Amino acid sequence: MMAVRKGFGALVRREREAKDIGLREMAKKIGVSPTYLSKVERDEFPPPAEDKVRKIAGIIGQDADELLALAGRVASDLTEIIRKQPREMADFLRAARGLTAEDMARLAREAHKAKGK
Repeated sequence: MMAVRKGFGALVRREREAKDIGLREMAKKIGVSPTYLSKVERDEFPPPAEDKVRKIAGIIGQDADELLALAGRVASDLTEIIRKQPREMADFLRAARGLTAEDMARLAREAHKAKGK
């Protein structure tokens, strides 16, 4: 099992409460029990599976990839991309390590352009 990242539950609770969404209402929207959600918010249970984290992100207005990272997970589509080209993706990610967010965004735009050609 993955290590629980401190902060996931606290962020979910803080954002849920800021949007005035009750625990039971939120649990129903994501398809879990209120008891389970309460334990996740208190970091007593690890974050839920990817589909539930994505639902939570949508409800509380957070970026799904960022919330998945906070949960200690990687989006399944990214895992599949890495599996298809493991050596190239590893080289690419290692080369990109240390770049600024702005540099990464520029590289992403260039990659999108390259795919369109």
